[in-house]
Amino acid sequence: MYALARAHSGRVLLSSTSHMYRYRNDEVDKIVMLEDSYAGLPELRDHRVVAVATTTETKNRVGGLTADRIQTIYREGGFDVCFIKSDGARSRWIKTPGEHEPLISSFASTVIPVVSAQVLDRQLNDDIAHRPERIAQLLGMQLHDCITDSHLIDLLSNPNGALKNIGDAEVIPLINMVDNQALLFRAREIARAALQRSTRISRIVLGSMKDARIVEVVTRQVIPKRESDADKIATIVDVSTCQPTLHKPPDNRSK
Repeated sequence: MYALARAHSGRVLLSSTSHMYRYRNDEVDKIVMLEDSYAGLPELRDHRVVAVATTTETKNRVGGLTADRIQTIYREGGFDVCFIKSDGARSRWIKTPGEHEPLISSFASTVIPVVSAQVLDRQLNDDIAHRPERIAQLLGMQLHDCITDSHLIDLLSNPNGALKNIGDAEVIPLINMVDNQALLFRAREIARAALQRSTRISRIVLGSMKDARIVEVVTRQVIPKRESDADKIATIVDVSTCQPTLHKPPDNRSK
């Protein structure tokens, strides 16, 4: 969220529909803490990056707002873009949504599911996964099995995994922590396979967010097989390095 906020040139609203860590003062111009979703707001138009959350008794955490309240703040506050955290993994590298998760706002134009490439070849357990038993059930694994490339492909393309509750939004998964060439090669192949398996995914970003860096973007290009057979198409996945993408302001739409 912070990398996106830095990249955007306009006014940015940050919020969540779930609990999350406290917002960082060095990344946000104004942090507003509300007693509940519908408490009054101070004047916000003098600040570029604004984070709005509710108070919670959970240590070092803030609470979320209802989706309709976030939408109202976004529209009435004159913001150019809104980034909403809709699910949390408690700082783990992989998770699958719970029964009532993720809490994706109906007005979201883009959904960004996130998983870490660092889970590959590691055992499925509490050290790296949030609710590992749910992951095991969804992906047909046993606890302490090693996570493979196929597991991540399944997770990214699964309607009850990364594609749950996405509505009509554009889906752009992020495979994070692609921090070396070996992981880049594997993440690229995972992205290709997931794109081939699900047409709901428009492209997949391979990133290293510790450095706010996009490593590659894997996209789908659909073209006719032959000019005389345009109704039959072949899916070609083109891999291109898109380092500047993170620094280019996105469209002024809510995310």
